[in-house]
Amino acid sequence: MAKTTIVVCDDEELIRWSLCEHLTQEGFTTIPAANGEECLQAVGEHAPSLVLMDLKMPVMDGLSALRTLRERGHDVPVIVITAHGGVESAIKATRLGATGYLSKPFDLRETTLAVRKALEEDRLRTEVHYLRNRERIGYGDYIGQSKVLAPLFETLERLEKVDAPTVLLMGESGTGKDVIARTIHSRGPRKSGPFMEIDCAALPEQLIESELFGHERGAFTDARTTKRGLFEVAHGGVVFLDEIGELSHGTQAKLLRALENRTFKRVGGIANITMNAAVITATNRHLKEDVETGRFREDLYFRLNVIPIFCPPLRDRRDDVPLLVSHFLDHFAKAFGRRVKGVTAEALEFLKGYGWPGNVRELRNVLERIVILSPEEVIRASDLPPEVRFAAPNQPSNIGGGCPFVLPESGIDLEEVERGLIAQALERTTGNQSAAARLLGITRYALRYRMEKYHLLEKEPAGSGEGV
Repeated sequence: MAKTTIVVCDDEELIRWSLCEHLTQEGFTTIPAANGEECLQAVGEHAPSLVLMDLKMPVMDGLSALRTLRERGHDVPVIVITAHGGVESAIKATRLGATGYLSKPFDLRETTLAVRKALEEDRLRTEVHYLRNRERIGYGDYIGQSKVLAPLFETLERLEKVDAPTVLLMGESGTGKDVIARTIHSRGPRKSGPFMEIDCAALPEQLIESELFGHERGAFTDARTTKRGLFEVAHGGVVFLDEIGELSHGTQAKLLRALENRTFKRVGGIANITMNAAVITATNRHLKEDVETGRFREDLYFRLNVIPIFCPPLRDRRDDVPLLVSHFLDHFAKAFGRRVKGVTAEALEFLKGYGWPGNVRELRNVLERIVILSPEEVIRASDLPPEVRFAAPNQPSNIGGGCPFVLPESGIDLEEVERGLIAQALERTTGNQSAAARLLGITRYALRYRMEKYHLLEKEPAGSGEGV
């Protein structure tokens, strides 16, 4: 394996020699340079991985050499060396693109640490640049390349040429159903029309009907003017109904009539209005089970389920985590003005190994929080929340009856096991009950109940009752 090359530029021969000797013993290849001009020549001929450069030198000083390097397009990392009291010059150098600086007199061990840190950060920067600039894999704004996404992408491509009246998106919360809905609109036959969306779980029944169908003046209290509903406003476009499984039976019946007849009436109105809008619905519920229990109308389910699309959970496509991490870091770095360059290999392994019960939305929220709060340019494993760091690698999902424990032949004391797991979760999260509950897959209130049951509240640290 080729050794890493470092140019050592200093006009003092003893310092130049000692740095070259020390770095050679550390396993690097060194090239000495006595001034800025020799440094520029060495960089041009040898393409080093790093430059150590003094600021005050004859012929060409360090600032001039650094400025020339950047003007010539050399992005090699540069650590500047400055005498005691020359911090202001070092700051000028960092503004010109220097990676860092060392103050004379310096310890050779400190030099080694600074060199290795600069090389590691440059490696991460290169990897992130590659990820960000290579062709994005996915469909529209939906990012992914896992094999499990192939049926999804195939269906979406076919919908580009089909004016489907209804599409049903199914999948767990946070899997990107809203992203797919917008992508179907932006790439489909109705892309020139409006895209209107509503969360069916966020509004009471009468207000949802008013939002969907509109209302006439005087139809109910506070209806002082006539209002057009989303089905009317979205003429020629798409209406996206999120959490369709939360609709009441009365609204379900009215929605079914509108979809069957392609006409509707405003609340309090008598005139039929033609409906010219495609309807995309989404749910994280099992509608088939809701039909069997009578919670959801069977006829409406069959009407919506013309083109079903399943959005797989993130735990089933872990290979997409690096792509998503790169995308979100780039997005939040620009949004908050941060210089985030990437994640360490260790941190990425933790991110890939976590089960992500909240799916892509949870990953996005975790990265947003880290970018806002962490002062570092490189995200490390210590920056990750406890539930990510302490989760078992590639932890199995509870869905389908998977169990990560093997029952011994001699049997167990179930209560003792439960008490032990709760105690471990609290210890790993330093008493943060919300984080401990997430590790255990239960609510914080369920955790509190078990803590009381096993007398664990007595050990509860002050202020730990409300977790973040």
